[in-house]
Amino acid sequence: MKVFVTGVCGQLGHDVVNELISRGYEVVGSDITEKYSGEEYGSAVEKVPYEQLDITDMDAVRKVLEKNRPETVIHCAAWTAVDAAEDEENKAKVYAVNEDGTRNIAQICRELDSKMIYISTDYVFSGEGTQPWKPDCRDYAPLCVYGDSKLKGELAVSGILDKYFIVRIAWVFGRNGNNFIRTMLKVGKKYDTVRVVNDQTGTPTYTYDLAKLLADMCESDKYGYYHATNEGGYISWYDFTKEIYKQAGYTTNVVPVTTEEYGLSKAKRPHNSRLDKSKLRENGFSPLPDWQDALSRYLKDIEY
Repeated sequence: MKVFVTGVCGQLGHDVVNELISRGYEVVGSDITEKYSGEEYGSAVEKVPYEQLDITDMDAVRKVLEKNRPETVIHCAAWTAVDAAEDEENKAKVYAVNEDGTRNIAQICRELDSKMIYISTDYVFSGEGTQPWKPDCRDYAPLCVYGDSKLKGELAVSGILDKYFIVRIAWVFGRNGNNFIRTMLKVGKKYDTVRVVNDQTGTPTYTYDLAKLLADMCESDKYGYYHATNEGGYISWYDFTKEIYKQAGYTTNVVPVTTEEYGLSKAKRPHNSRLDKSKLRENGFSPLPDWQDALSRYLKDIEY
């Protein structure tokens, strides 16, 4: 099987390429930079062709995908700087990438009869209440530009294609880039006490584990909407930080605060990011391992 992966310079795209190569797939990676930047793909780095691609350029998308003619496109590329997306000068760029770029890829996938896996987010929901969001729930109410742009990407995919997976994730961490864990390790080493929000609830997603699921989806026709975060129960960012420091051997004091008390974010963030993942099992997919185990494996794999 031939798979085209966008956003390979990011956390998820990097791990997706490694997983696909380990399974013997023919893989082409792409991103907007002229050359691949970031962690090496691994032992496969020299074997994986790389295509520079601006997904907002429809002619470029058509040219690159028609040249490679993949059976599946895993679309990891996105504007993910949530707070920067709120800046007036960035809004058009955010929608160009997350909405228009996604639509461009979906359109060419339709023409090539390729299946598409689109990575979305818990931010498409309002974050109200305490009940986990079902993957087929359509009560959309994004609170910020980022969430709205990702929702419009979802609607583009589902409106154009029949052969698609829309996979919503949350609280992402992986080797290839910055994330919450790296930030907490850095500040926990520098300060005796840190303040962390305790009224936003969800579950982390380790890109290494998610990549395995996405590879499984390449082999499946169980299309539709899915939620995919690690198992292990729902937690707050405060809970997550406590476990990070415990496993890392830090003695840093962690003080729980409300989102309002924290008060540093430009973008509104959902309080309830609980995602119901039962549909994975129902359709024969393996759930991701517990987040505590994922954190342990991740900490053993990075320097801090």
